[in-house]
Amino acid sequence: MIYETIVSSVDAQGVAHVTPFGIRIQDGLVVIAPFKPSTTLANILATGHAVVNLTDDVRVFAAALTSRPAGSLTPATKVNGVRLTEVLAHKELKLVKFEDDDIRPQLFLEVVHEAYHQPFQGFNRAQAAVIELAVLVSRLKRLPLEKICQEIDYLTIAIEKTAGPRELEAWGWLIEVVENHKAALDSENLA
Repeated sequence: MIYETIVSSVDAQGVAHVTPFGIRIQDGLVVIAPFKPSTTLANILATGHAVVNLTDDVRVFAAALTSRPAGSLTPATKVNGVRLTEVLAHKELKLVKFEDDDIRPQLFLEVVHEAYHQPFQGFNRAQAAVIELAVLVSRLKRLPLEKICQEIDYLTIAIEKTAGPRELEAWGWLIEVVENHKAALDSENLA
């Protein structure tokens, strides 16, 4: 099972990087498998640490993928890193094993500290639709545009039926990225 989270990491100079990341749990360890090249991969290998941030505010997913601030950052408690300030919970991680791969290496991380900050009220369908669109946007260069547009058509149903202001804002940011990508492809085809 893959859990959609926000992973924050810092490079050797302490510069933070915040991005959506699907993680899984295996034998009690958090497994992160980034595609190469990856800022998150480089940061974790440089520092040996990361933080998994758990949130129900889907704007954080959209912001991180659209070059908007994902939220304010707070220093981590036990590891070299930062966490998002406004989250439901966070887990501070230490790298214990690395399995290299030419395309998608695996990082195995131990939870060294976790904290719960706010109660989880549950997801609505629009939040799930925004997260799914965020995954598609993160793979714009890997998936055919036709497939992405088909998925958007279906996901739009949940947005239209159940979205609140936060979900509509996040959806708009992500759709803008898809539209810009589509326009760039159209320009290349005309040239």
